Amino acid sequence: MTQNKNKKFNGEGRQLGHQVSKSMRKYFKELDGEKPTDIYNMVLKEVELPLLEIVMRECNDNQSKASKILGINRGTLRTKLKEHKLL
Repeated sequence: MTQNKNKKFNGEGRQLGHQVSKSMRKYFKELDGEKPTDIYNMVLKEVELPLLEIVMRECNDNQSKASKILGINRGTLRTKLKEHKLL
């Protein structure tokens, strides 16, 4: 299957936002009266590892390609890979 580089993104990524919303509603429901703290960092921590794993797999562990796809510089990517013990 050939890819058309001019083809626009088809919008399926919007489902990611839906899944995050669904997960957050479930999270708040299950708090059972406890007060949440540091939710922003919790969500980033939960999402970052699988994001890095999948992008690195799709790029055949090519850090330069992965950093371009992620929109971060290669040094930042290496730091994050080390933090998650992926290097």
